[in-house]
Amino acid sequence: MAARTKRKPLWLGLGLLAALVVVSLIGLYQTTLESDSAEPVGGAIEMPSTQEGDFSLSQLNEDDIAIVSFGYTYCPDVCPMNQAVKRQALAQLSDAQRERVVPLMVTVDPERDTLPRMKEYMQFFGDAFIGLVGSQDQLEDVATRYGVIWRRAEAPDSAMSYTIDHSASLFLVNREGEILQRVLYSPTPHGLLSALENELDG
Repeated sequence: MAARTKRKPLWLGLGLLAALVVVSLIGLYQTTLESDSAEPVGGAIEMPSTQEGDFSLSQLNEDDIAIVSFGYTYCPDVCPMNQAVKRQALAQLSDAQRERVVPLMVTVDPERDTLPRMKEYMQFFGDAFIGLVGSQDQLEDVATRYGVIWRRAEAPDSAMSYTIDHSASLFLVNREGEILQRVLYSPTPHGLLSALENELDG
């Protein structure tokens, strides 16, 4: 019994080490994608949305900020983490600050992400979350201007048939499409919260 008891911390330590390695590899991969992407210039975003009709940044009030991310609903890890980070950061803002922030996700998988699917996905994170589903041409235009890259990876042995590797920065953007801050991917909300507070208090 004593020998077994001594082994438990070792297995626990190995498990924690494995989890840290996985998180580190995801972060390293995302950092590589970010470094490969072009310098973002931002600009207008107008696409069919999970609200009624099209969404446009120009609909924002003068002092509002959009948190723009790019992802897809079949994404197994980075995309739900990004949305969770948005939700966690928003929860730490004051009510007045929160009313000025609009969380957006532009799909990089318009082939599978229909508006009904996007609506169901975004509602999981909160009623304020808006999903945008543009055409392939609209996606390529916006993604190019925001320095976002994505790569389709075939997965013939998977039920999904393919996945999409993509850069995962968050962009704080005003109604003119000006990028106020770019926040690199992180599984914690600290960087995003700091950026939001800096812009909202500025």
